[in-house]
Amino acid sequence: MTYEESPVSLAEASTRRLNMIEAINDALDIMMERDPNVVVMGEDVGYFGGVFRATAGLQKKHGKTRVFDTPISECGIIGVAVGMGAYGLRPVPEIQFADYIYPGLDQLVSEAARLRYRSAGEFIAPMTVRSPFGGGIFGGQTHSQSPEALFTHVSGIKTVIPSTPHDAKGLLIAAIEDNDPVIFFEPKRIYNGPFNGYYDKPVEPWAKHADSAVPEGYYSIPLGKARIVRPGNAFTVLAYGTMVHVAAAVCAEKGVDAEIIDLRTLVPLDIETVEKSVEKTGKCLIVHEATRTCGFGAELSALVQERCFYHLEAPIERVTGFDTPYPHSLEWAYFPGPVRIGEAIDRLMKA
Repeated sequence: MTYEESPVSLAEASTRRLNMIEAINDALDIMMERDPNVVVMGEDVGYFGGVFRATAGLQKKHGKTRVFDTPISECGIIGVAVGMGAYGLRPVPEIQFADYIYPGLDQLVSEAARLRYRSAGEFIAPMTVRSPFGGGIFGGQTHSQSPEALFTHVSGIKTVIPSTPHDAKGLLIAAIEDNDPVIFFEPKRIYNGPFNGYYDKPVEPWAKHADSAVPEGYYSIPLGKARIVRPGNAFTVLAYGTMVHVAAAVCAEKGVDAEIIDLRTLVPLDIETVEKSVEKTGKCLIVHEATRTCGFGAELSALVQERCFYHLEAPIERVTGFDTPYPHSLEWAYFPGPVRIGEAIDRLMKA
């Protein structure tokens, strides 16, 4: 079981074993039932139910005016969603892969993120942009990117990345209810099960994992609240998405007493939990799949250095992707796997 000081799920609620796709579908279904202003839109999200089936059955249940297919135009999808939000709807547009979000970047940065500020609060853009991201499925350079750092740089946008079915449902509900635009990146490598980084070993289904027990009905997880996956004293691991599971597996394999923190949301960031942990352990390992230069790990490293300098007993370690396009044939050399994470742990433990 995972460790968490303040459980956010309903203790009395019955649970179901869900994978991440099913949890996301459940969250969308619940929010569409609760709020008639919630609409789902994107390429193939309607009749087909999405390329990963995350919206399967929603159009049949809620109708074609609330779950509908769009043209292949990411700029248009995001632009329409901004207008919907300004007129009182709560759109949940899907960008089929995060690699294709760039044509909508101008609408997200120049319109959605600034609408509340520019209108002095008269208009808002309560939209949640869902998109699968990250590698590990041999998607190559156009289906494997992790562009989260681009959005954390933009004031007015919140960035959320779940790592379990339990969190995927609760965080998505909170994102849809939020009055600001939210980028909701879904790690597609762990849609159907957690991943320990060993691509040549059998895949473990979510059904065997504690965090696949998803409460039925409505519940939300506050944005900006990290989760302590495992308490420890040797060093602090900061991760999100797929890398939470990879880092946890490596720490378990090496038998180190690491405190593993799942950030859950990058903006707003639960810096208090991070600071408290690093002050306790004195060492910090940051892991993410995105490219190294100006990745979100750089911001985390700067924050830890600024806030915990006198507690640090070793240089902060970062294990990330490389500063190259995501390769297809060399995917597992690029992916921050057990070997590179293990080497970083060895350096921390010897420091």
